[in-house]
Amino acid sequence: MSQSYSPSRFTPQAITALRVVTGLLFIGHGLVKLAGFPEGAQPGVQPLLSLFGIGAVIEVVTGALVVLGLFTRPAAFVASGQMAVAYFMFHAPSSVYPVLNGGEPAILFAFIFLLLSTTGAGAYSLDGLRAVRQRLAHA
Repeated sequence: MSQSYSPSRFTPQAITALRVVTGLLFIGHGLVKLAGFPEGAQPGVQPLLSLFGIGAVIEVVTGALVVLGLFTRPAAFVASGQMAVAYFMFHAPSSVYPVLNGGEPAILFAFIFLLLSTTGAGAYSLDGLRAVRQRLAHA
């Protein structure tokens, strides 16, 4: 007899915590490349019209959207794709093993964002507020 999945009553709040922390960390990755903040973090400020610069814009914008829970599914999907591309372009060529190629964060970001693109924002999001307003407007 197989046991079926039954989410906890706290699943929406847990998704929110994962969403906010992941989004904030992603913004941090972008700020390093856009503003050199915090000072000394690698790779430092990158030219805006470079692959790293465009990636930084994607990281800051999608990270902020994910933190706010606004357009969470599409923002997380774009962020997941960016991290998959980053892994295969910049990490995988140096080694097949993520622990050796430094790609573990890219893999984790890709799969967390993939999860958020399927689950949505969880509790306490602007997406949820928009849905409530839309239901009230159509009632």
